[in-house]
Amino acid sequence: MTRYGPMFGPDITFLGVPPCTIEEPVTYADADVVIVGAPFDGGTSHRPGTRFGPSAIRQACYLPHDGSRPSLAFRVDALRDLRVYDAGDVEMFSGDIERSLSALEEAVYAVASAGAIPIVLGGDHSIALPDATGVARQHGLGRVSLVHFDAHADTGDIEFGSLHGHGQPMRRLIESGAVRGDRFLQIGLRGYWPGPETLSWMAQQRMRSYEMTEVVARGLDECLSEAFEIATDECEGVFLSVDVDVVDPGMAPGTGTPEPGGLTSRQLLDAVRRVCYELPVVGVDVVEVAPPYDHADITAYLGNRVVLEALSAIARRRRDAAGGPPWNPRQPLLDAR
Repeated sequence: MTRYGPMFGPDITFLGVPPCTIEEPVTYADADVVIVGAPFDGGTSHRPGTRFGPSAIRQACYLPHDGSRPSLAFRVDALRDLRVYDAGDVEMFSGDIERSLSALEEAVYAVASAGAIPIVLGGDHSIALPDATGVARQHGLGRVSLVHFDAHADTGDIEFGSLHGHGQPMRRLIESGAVRGDRFLQIGLRGYWPGPETLSWMAQQRMRSYEMTEVVARGLDECLSEAFEIATDECEGVFLSVDVDVVDPGMAPGTGTPEPGGLTSRQLLDAVRRVCYELPVVGVDVVEVAPPYDHADITAYLGNRVVLEALSAIARRRRDAAGGPPWNPRQPLLDAR
């Protein structure tokens, strides 16, 4: 669990928040949120490159990296209203997937057991297995539901002779008991994978998967509201996993397995905002940002803003819970300023 910091890129923190070290709990003892980098792409089935994702997400902003980001919408400054630290990158050698995933799980568990919310910057989606498992070890196996935005179900069994890869973490989570199948919500699926056998397995686990045809027919908000009711039933918290390929590749080209016909970037940001404001989120990961295929940093900027929307929503949820006037999304920008 060495704090590499510059494993693949400069030793900077997310938008200038203070650094911490996973192996030194005193450095994040008062944290509300700890950013963890997972620069791993050893689980990719098509195009690698997500090892450069954490560095790109940390840097993708045209504003000063000063540890402050006031949200116009939420009227909070999450990087100051919350105690946010950045632990740098976990050492994740892409040639040894089991060792790398194990190291990440221990890092995430260390953050969760300290009472903070881990936000993990990927990396390919194989990291969802240690991310959600590490959180579930703290909050209770089977007591954390999972809200999963993705073009792909990631419920494959054995791929390239391995149990681990970015197309399999959700199956492994359910099989291990870390997450219940009937508290697993997937939004944005589309395309031509997986096949009937895997879909049958998913149905047997009582997973709820919203394919884009249903999302378009019913509306994203209606699908989210239904998913939220399931997610909060008999679970103590929610883990949010965001694969940027849930967004149409016209708006998020920098990813390894692009699938046309996805959400817009606006829809994803609104959805992340709702998840983190309305639900008791105990962990987040943002995965599959692959800078080698990006154009003008479009996808890296989206990943950065997904993190900021999550942080801002968590900060506003806590402010409202403390007795302040509830957030009103219809309030004009300049009202009561």
